[in-house]
Amino acid sequence: MHHHFGKKNLKQNMAPQISRGRVPIVVLLASLVLPLLFQEYSSSSVFIASASASESDVDLLEFPLNLEYLEAEFFLFGSLGHGLDVVAPNLSEGGPPPIGARLARLENLIRDIILQFGLQEVGHLRAIKSTVRGFPRPLLDLSTASFAKVMNSAFGRPLVPPFDPYANSINYLLASYVIPYVGLTGYVGANPLLQNATSKRLVAGLLGVESGQDAVIRTLLYERQASLVQPYKVTVAEFTDRISMLRNKLGNAGVKDEGLVVPRVQGAEGSVTDNILAGDKDSLSYPRTPEEILRIIYGGGDEHVPGGFYPNGACGRIAKSYLKYTT
Repeated sequence: MHHHFGKKNLKQNMAPQISRGRVPIVVLLASLVLPLLFQEYSSSSVFIASASASESDVDLLEFPLNLEYLEAEFFLFGSLGHGLDVVAPNLSEGGPPPIGARLARLENLIRDIILQFGLQEVGHLRAIKSTVRGFPRPLLDLSTASFAKVMNSAFGRPLVPPFDPYANSINYLLASYVIPYVGLTGYVGANPLLQNATSKRLVAGLLGVESGQDAVIRTLLYERQASLVQPYKVTVAEFTDRISMLRNKLGNAGVKDEGLVVPRVQGAEGSVTDNILAGDKDSLSYPRTPEEILRIIYGGGDEHVPGGFYPNGACGRIAKSYLKYTT
């Protein structure tokens, strides 16, 4: 019976279906396009900055730029003899060049690794700044005198001659031990406070590579733990232990830092004294607050008093909020 259907009847039967179908098509298009628009906003700084619940996210994401700038400049200068102003000048945003940073005398393998670290930090700076506004590079003191002061504090006496981070591979690795781990603990501390999925994804990505850098530095030092650091007649392991004890003291929040040799109770499962990675009783990474980090990177144990690697203080709202209290 159906093959007696004429063209006229077919058109009449289809017409109402087409008109009825227009609304669903619009709805369908909207359902496809709108999520794409929202997805774009959710991954942008506009979204994070405008969402009142995530204002704290902006502060927590901007704060680590201080350490990422420090790492980028130290690793790039150490391996190449120049820093962000040559490699990625747009990222420094006209901030003052670092004081005293220079090419280190490194063996080929170490130079290769440190160059990779430096380039990784360029990516980190770009990733953070593409998520939040950020700030120009702060004034950084990466001079021999700045590192020598840290080592003198760690040993409680002046090392003679003053420690030179750029003198050789061992010294440079010990100076490197001073830096990424502090940022790592900061990311561990910030992560549970973040509200926004974009923020959490970024911090997880940063934490993965920062902890990797720390592990590589620790492993390179671990292989040399019994070597004497010349001319001090002190082992590599003792240097790491003293640096970690200094950071615990400055941070003033208990044990959150461990060298390459620890009391057995601090070793993995309370079973070993050798300590390739730092971790708590469950071998989880320690968290640090921005306040603890400022106490350490300023070198004086006070988040209100700039100094150390940051002669004029760190940048971003969190760091500036503490500087306001200084006279």
